Amino acid sequence: MFKIGISACFMYKEPSRIVFGPKNLAYVECDMFSYVSQKGILPVLIPDLPMQQLEDILAELDGFVFQGGTDLAPETYNETPIVPGKWLGDAYRDAYELRIMEYAVKHNKPVLAICRGFQLMNVFFGGSLYQDIITQNPDAMQHRDAEKYDALVHEIVFEAGKTLDLVYDGIDQPIVNSVHHQGVKTVGKGLEVLAVSKNDGIIEALQNKVGNVLGVQWHPEFSVGKGAPLLDPLKLYEYFIEKVKNQ
Repeated sequence: MFKIGISACFMYKEPSRIVFGPKNLAYVECDMFSYVSQKGILPVLIPDLPMQQLEDILAELDGFVFQGGTDLAPETYNETPIVPGKWLGDAYRDAYELRIMEYAVKHNKPVLAICRGFQLMNVFFGGSLYQDIITQNPDAMQHRDAEKYDALVHEIVFEAGKTLDLVYDGIDQPIVNSVHHQGVKTVGKGLEVLAVSKNDGIIEALQNKVGNVLGVQWHPEFSVGKGAPLLDPLKLYEYFIEKVKNQ
């Protein structure tokens, strides 16, 4: 079986929480586990360990998936909060995931980065983020609705001849879910744009020009089994797994 490492989401000590209140937790959202667990694939939750311990574990993995979750901390991309006390992110998780991303890129391991993972990927390559899209780009459409969550969708446009245009050949109006209030502001070095939001040009997918790192702003794992008009999420995963098999 091919072993795919999934970077963890974290919950920290919270005495009011009934279960494991005084403990830190690392977890995977269930749709993500299901999405990664296709035939012949063993999903592995990557533990939070010092790099000298973690490296031997990472060496056993064939590819990496970076899942969604909380915001990145502005300090991670050399900014300060644009509104004091808001959108502070999770600098601890940023550091944990950046170590994993560095290993993956250094060893040319295939990466699929999703939502927060997509933003982390951009920051790893030196890019920056909108800390809050509507605040910093008032002409943008709404990209997150807490009540609709992944039922909020919009159309994207593929860059002609690039990877996603080829993966989804023949799709005239690609539709994806939208569950984010932050987004790519400046693109990281060595990355190319694969797709943008049709209505406002917000970047929706990136890939490094040399290597095996691809990221999307939407959540393909939330769309499994939902059918048209949403993009088939398994086509994207199959592209990633082919990279894993051929490395």
